[in-house]
Amino acid sequence: MVSRIGLFALGLVGALALPAAASADVVSLNFENINASYPSGYAQILDYYNGGTSSDGTTGTNYGVSFGSNALAICLNSQSVYCSNTSRGGLGDPGSQKGGLFFLEGSETFLNYAAGFDTGFSFNYVSYSYAGSVGVYDGLNGTGNLLATLALSPNAGSCPGYSAGFCPFSPMGVTFAGIAKSISFAGVANQIVFDDVTFGSATPGPGDVPEPATWAMFIGGFGAVGGALRSRRKTAVSYA
Repeated sequence: MVSRIGLFALGLVGALALPAAASADVVSLNFENINASYPSGYAQILDYYNGGTSSDGTTGTNYGVSFGSNALAICLNSQSVYCSNTSRGGLGDPGSQKGGLFFLEGSETFLNYAAGFDTGFSFNYVSYSYAGSVGVYDGLNGTGNLLATLALSPNAGSCPGYSAGFCPFSPMGVTFAGIAKSISFAGVANQIVFDDVTFGSATPGPGDVPEPATWAMFIGGFGAVGGALRSRRKTAVSYA
């Protein structure tokens, strides 16, 4: 029987355009600096990207984007910092290496973008043993019409030197018709992490150029999308 390996199983530390008012610009959230210090454990994102603050009292660029109360910013490992069981492994945008999005409660968390966005949606993600999914909706809090959905398979591999079971991340993206106003990030709590959440593009991150191997999982289009990047590893690790 495979034991659940958690994200904190090891080393846990405490401008709008018409029509339909959809954002015409590509916006990417990298979840950096939400925690008041680095390294740290995690903090509620809340209104950090909505003109408000995170649970740590930090403020970010006001994109008009808010998160559910269970949406957390996790601290990611570097080669010299060990604060969770997750890391970017030095891959992707150098400015997006310290924080990611995850949840510890429930089976999903929501992101609301009240002004709306169109064209595409993308992100990077990592999961060790459990499948997840992302849904794009034209109503707030995952309501209204489902414009697109992405099925996410376990994809964790190996990142030597980063002491992280949840590594590396893989890019995923989708294009859709309509105006989206919310995103659901679903999966097993404490088992999936997202980063570089990008609106208006099927490619995650502004100027983000991942290593070629990490692009093997990238698929754009309508409907369900999935597939494993690497074979699942069976490892028993107890919670700290």
